[in-house]
Amino acid sequence: MEETEAEAERQFSHRQRLKAAVHYTVGHLCNEVALDKQVQFNKQTVAAIAEVTFRQCENFAKDLEMFARHAKRSTVTTEDVKLLARRSNSLLKYITEKNEEIAQLNLERKTKKKRKPEDESSNSREPAAEVVDTET
Repeated sequence: MEETEAEAERQFSHRQRLKAAVHYTVGHLCNEVALDKQVQFNKQTVAAIAEVTFRQCENFAKDLEMFARHAKRSTVTTEDVKLLARRSNSLLKYITEKNEEIAQLNLERKTKKKRKPEDESSNSREPAAEVVDTET
């Protein structure tokens, strides 16, 4: 029973740290908007925005988990995220563009990795070939 209580306390502590991080970030974003738009946010407003944001993130996480589970996967994919964002055209467009950028970067990295071993093996062959040529 002590293990269950310890686990519950650990989860509660983790949740509180996440909430604090969201509150901190929302506070900074509100400060940026306040400076840019010349408005002010009181502490209760910042706290309310942070709470709504945290709850929405929890809902997103549950939805993403369900999408993956429905597809008989244990891993959330970008397709799940796109499905989640389907009601917001601008968000869906942004996610799709970022996904394409990341895919392009990954492709470039793979191409470089494939070239490196070829370059190294061709370089290592050349001196070996020279050694063989000098012995004959």
